[in-house]
Amino acid sequence: MQAGALKKRIKILQLVTGSPAADEFGAPNTSWEELDTVWGAVEPITGREFWAQQQVQSEITTRIRIRYRDDIVSGMRAEYNNKIYTIKYIIDDQESHKELQLMCSEGVINAWCHYSPGNRIKGA
Repeated sequence: MQAGALKKRIKILQLVTGSPAADEFGAPNTSWEELDTVWGAVEPITGREFWAQQQVQSEITTRIRIRYRDDIVSGMRAEYNNKIYTIKYIIDDQESHKELQLMCSEGVINAWCHYSPGNRIKGA
């Protein structure tokens, strides 16, 4: 991997459970906090639209390439250019421990909810 190919600053976010684990209404007390900011490349791969919850939804599959690290797991999020990407799969090509390919989805989260910073949650 050439260093010049990783030109974007990408935040890696992890879900953190607060204390207490639930609020007074029983809702989970969780928040997304920044794990680290890394250099990477963002490469949109495919897009699709589908019908769910009586409205058209869209989803974009994106590959984010970063240097290898062992503290990223599926379910975390990446943020770049005010867009949130849910990390679905992690590929360590040939287990070389040089580069990670984070296969992400942008758009639909939990199959019904779209989140973007500055926007309200749609479908909630």
